[in-house]
Amino acid sequence: MFKTGVVVTKDRHEISPDTSEESTREKILNAAGEVFAEEGFEGATVRAITERAGVNIAAVNYHFRDKGELYTKVVLQACSVQAALQDAMADAADSPEERLRSIVHHFVRYLLDPARPDWMRRLKAREMANPTAALDELVEKNLRPLRDEFLRPTLRDLTEGRFNQRELGLIASSVMSQCLYFLQYQPIIERLNPDFKNLKSNVVEIADHVTRFSLAAIREMTRQARRS
Repeated sequence: MFKTGVVVTKDRHEISPDTSEESTREKILNAAGEVFAEEGFEGATVRAITERAGVNIAAVNYHFRDKGELYTKVVLQACSVQAALQDAMADAADSPEERLRSIVHHFVRYLLDPARPDWMRRLKAREMANPTAALDELVEKNLRPLRDEFLRPTLRDLTEGRFNQRELGLIASSVMSQCLYFLQYQPIIERLNPDFKNLKSNVVEIADHVTRFSLAAIREMTRQARRS
């Protein structure tokens, strides 16, 4: 047998260290989301997360300071509305009615995205039932900007500036809670209404309904405010 020399070249498609690290980080986040959704923050262990992610504990320690930081990142990933907000603002027209329509459509599409893992809905329900410090960060980084920078100004235009901040806050809560209802109560809705067996295939219909319902209520409230 003769040993031949082989020149080894680097495949242009070889995964870079940065890409590999990002892939590992995503594996950890997704596995942690599933475990946290099943066991809650207290019940989840880093060992259970690493076993599900197929990584070692050193990988978790490299990407996250501790279980608390990992949990916060997972909650932000599960509940973040930044992308939906940016898309809504990009698509928004000058008309306040169309701005509200854009907010609702993008928010409902985000909530009922078929690619959205179910653990996100379950983890969100857990966090609402037993709030942690992660909720504070979620509110400040996601929900407050959505309300203060886009939703509340839109509602102020729709109501001709006839309502104070507290009243606008109630209207904003009413609009957003309609969207969230279709996510959080999805199992009940599908059982009560066989026609909605798969809510994720009815995103446009749901968003249109929420928009029309909300605009009708806002117009009537504004009409009554003018008369008072």
